[in-house]
Amino acid sequence: MALLVLHFFIKDSSFESSLWFYVFPLPVIIVVILCLSVFAFNFRKYNLKLASVLMLLWLGRSFRVNFFSEEKDSDLEVVFWNASRENDFNNAIDINGGVPDVLVLTESIDLDFEELKETYFYKAKRELRVFSKFPIIIKQDTTSNFKTSIVNFETASVNFYAVDVSGSTDVPRFWEIGFLDKIIKKEENTVVLGDFNVPYESILLKQIKENYVHFFSRKGNGFRETWFLGMPLLSLDQIWVSRDLEIIKSEKVSTSKSDHSMIKTIIRK
Repeated sequence: MALLVLHFFIKDSSFESSLWFYVFPLPVIIVVILCLSVFAFNFRKYNLKLASVLMLLWLGRSFRVNFFSEEKDSDLEVVFWNASRENDFNNAIDINGGVPDVLVLTESIDLDFEELKETYFYKAKRELRVFSKFPIIIKQDTTSNFKTSIVNFETASVNFYAVDVSGSTDVPRFWEIGFLDKIIKKEENTVVLGDFNVPYESILLKQIKENYVHFFSRKGNGFRETWFLGMPLLSLDQIWVSRDLEIIKSEKVSTSKSDHSMIKTIIRK
């Protein structure tokens, strides 16, 4: 009951509750309830019923089935990947199956820039790396006191905010998401993408949810969770799209090369 109250009501409203909220996503809570049913014989049937209800709720909330519109040459393919400090641009291209129009990496290995033929590139102050088939205009590259990084850039006539939120357990997430909220305002023709290090269910994402559309909830297939190692536990990696842009298709690509799935979307201006 404590875990259910935490997940559905308290969430990450405080630093202390966030530590438990992120450790016990709904799939983990379901497993805990099923394990308890083994020992609590008198309450087993209630535990099983509760686990079934929560499973249906989780599937309804996280699993998506959508039909995709036909793509056009003018559509923009946007990809983000947390490379887990062991991968680079070439690994990302292999996993994606080609060079996207816009690619943002974090925690990636640098490579010889000479290999980036016909690709524009920007290396941020910290760990974000931006690649594009079009010229890149950097508007802002800033970092919080606790190493949350934001790069505001324009490419292909679209405004982007690339985000890498600090994952330190001793740094309250509401500080860092608050840092994002001060910079990322409601704008048209805008895409916000990156590793937010808070799940989709977080109450800290209220402002972003009000101003932008989640790529996978709108046009994805399968589970939207991107972490851990292909298991659908937490939706840490996210792409948010302004409401004036049309989301044609969204995908999540799980790979053994990183504990984070690669995420991508195709948008139409």
